[in-house]
Amino acid sequence: MYPELKGKVAVITGAGRRQGIGEAMARRLAMEGCRVVLTDIGHAEGEHMPESAVGTASEMQQIVDEICAEGGKARSFNCNVLNPEEIQAAAEFAIESFGALDIWVNNAGIGYLMKPIVEMSVEEWDTVLGVNLRGVFLGIQAAATIMIDQGRGGRIINIGSQASKSGFGHASAYTTSKHGMVGLTRVAAMELGEHGINVNTICPNHSTAGLGAWQNDHFSGVTGRELDQYMADMRGRIPLGRPGLQEDIAKACAFLCSDQAVYITAESMNVSGGEEYH
Repeated sequence: MYPELKGKVAVITGAGRRQGIGEAMARRLAMEGCRVVLTDIGHAEGEHMPESAVGTASEMQQIVDEICAEGGKARSFNCNVLNPEEIQAAAEFAIESFGALDIWVNNAGIGYLMKPIVEMSVEEWDTVLGVNLRGVFLGIQAAATIMIDQGRGGRIINIGSQASKSGFGHASAYTTSKHGMVGLTRVAAMELGEHGINVNTICPNHSTAGLGAWQNDHFSGVTGRELDQYMADMRGRIPLGRPGLQEDIAKACAFLCSDQAVYITAESMNVSGGEEYH
């Protein structure tokens, strides 16, 4: 537990889906005493953002209600991270709701448009790069502007991937966006350090709940393996013997937001059970 987090105000994008990384981080930060704003797009939007792949407003509100019922403080806000006005509105909503903005977690991302390069459309590529990289840039920009004005520093956490470090077939746009996030994190940390703002990326390996379950089915089929064999092969290459859990990422997030990480910035921290080690 990190008592210094009590009363801090955190915004987490892409936090509206059950069993998602965003939900896990919101619950952990709320447990630490943070006042949390969960954001997600809230509704289906176009061909590449169907309802099955986004956090709906009702699902997000259910998570908020549960956090509050457990004694936490949380609110929800619909936000499309492609839209700078909506990102700014989410930041202002946090201030209106809780009086400050101390932590911003760029978690919104697309991990389900997976195709070989020769089959991927320009529209699919642009959608992935837009949400996964433009959305992070806009989040950093909005959060940093407010944190600088507040004059007491802050923490910005970007949620990357093992694909931030290594390439994966059938995931060209995803891998490119997550590699780009590492560069953006480094530049943001360099620019914002003088203001006491730490900027880091968390790079988890694969988790098996939520979106991860879809990816298991997809990639087992793509690689011509039964699902059980695909999962056994995955466990076999992870030194700690299991895929990641959402809670593993949430713990890393809380640590990076705490005073224990005050001298850590510009890092892309692996949370992968030893599968990724560079």
